[in-house]
Amino acid sequence: MAKLYFYYASMNAGKSTNLLQADFNYRERGMATMLFTAGVDTRFERGTITSRIGLSEPAIAFDSGTDLGACVRERHAREPVACVLVDEAQFLTGAQVDQLARLCDTTGIPVLAYGLRTDFRGALFEGSARLLAIADSLVEIKSVCTCGRKATMNLRVDSQGRAIADGEQTDIGGNERYVALCRRHFTAALG
Repeated sequence: MAKLYFYYASMNAGKSTNLLQADFNYRERGMATMLFTAGVDTRFERGTITSRIGLSEPAIAFDSGTDLGACVRERHAREPVACVLVDEAQFLTGAQVDQLARLCDTTGIPVLAYGLRTDFRGALFEGSARLLAIADSLVEIKSVCTCGRKATMNLRVDSQGRAIADGEQTDIGGNERYVALCRRHFTAALG
C-alpha cells in the first residue's frame, strides 16, 4: 500500500538534500520518479530542486492551479512512475494535498512531500496543515538552534539581522532572510 509521507523541518535542516537522495536511490535502481517544486520559490533556477550543499535536479514547477494528480497519472500512463517527490510542500494547497493522497490510494505510487511546518510567525502553511492532517507518515527532520537545542521555528530577519514579526506569509529567502531557532530563542528574538 502506497503512503503519503510528510517530511517537515525548520529552514536549513536538509529537506531538499534528503529529497534528492531519495530520488537518487529510486533512479539508481532503474525506477522512474517525478519531482515537483513550488514555482514561487525564486532562490534558484525555476523548475529546479537545489540543496544548499550543491545538489540539484530538474523538477516540475507547480502553482496553486496545478493538478499534480493529473500530471502524474498522465506520465504514469506512458511510463511507470515509482515515486513522486515534492519539495517546498508548504506551498501546496489543501486540494493539491488531497490530490496526492488520492494518487497514493488509487495508483499505488508513494508520495514523499518535504516542507516547512510553520511560517515566520509560527503559523501553519495551508499545505503543511493539510499534510499534518492526512499524511500516512509524519517525519520530522532535525535542525539545530544556535544554543544546540532542536530548531523548530523560522525567524524572519531584515538585512541587519533584526527579527521581523509582521508581513506576508510568503517571503522567499534563504540564510539572509531566515534563521532556524528553538522556540525559546524564537520567542526571545521577537521580544
